[in-house]
Amino acid sequence: MPKPERRHADEIVIGIVSISDRASTGVYEDKGIPALQEWLGSALTSPFQTVTRLIQDDAPTISATLIELVDDIGCDLVLTTGGTGPSRRDVTPEATLAAATREMPGFGEQMRQISLNFVPTAILSRQVAVIRETAQHAALIVNLPGQPKSIRETLEGLRDSESGAVKVPGIFAAVPYCIDLIGGPYMETNAEVVKAFRPKNAVRAPRPD
Repeated sequence: MPKPERRHADEIVIGIVSISDRASTGVYEDKGIPALQEWLGSALTSPFQTVTRLIQDDAPTISATLIELVDDIGCDLVLTTGGTGPSRRDVTPEATLAAATREMPGFGEQMRQISLNFVPTAILSRQVAVIRETAQHAALIVNLPGQPKSIRETLEGLRDSESGAVKVPGIFAAVPYCIDLIGGPYMETNAEVVKAFRPKNAVRAPRPD
């Protein structure tokens, strides 16, 4: 598949990978890809396009898909969903690390911290985040939970039920600045969903067309 054509200098290309044996074989309908596409549509105010993959929970397939999306398709960000638990078939973290050049442990730590506010079994989640770099390109890859509700919670964080103030930041608040640092497009977000955080000296207007 050829690289998608960017319609704007700051358009980000986002890979979405849903990892499920049963969904990939048609046993049931995949919910991860639609949930992430809907969330990104509400959270991003800068232009983006998505490239999706629905694949089986198989380490070589997962690694090959991540490498394809970064090296061949040119994704700046890849979000995976599913396959991060402790069962024998859950191999997403290992496959992600196999495709990585650097690990970003803070993302996984924060996702588990957010989820622990809801369920004690959050400590069983093994999500990782990594950077994959080539000579010409770099991308952030993040493993997300499998359930749409948990995906939204980890991306957005926790808000006070009365004031609406952020109590625990979601991981996506750090994603735009991370993409900046690895040379990707300048992303802007809808602060009512999740406010992107940047140091003051990194805040700028988007690059012109």
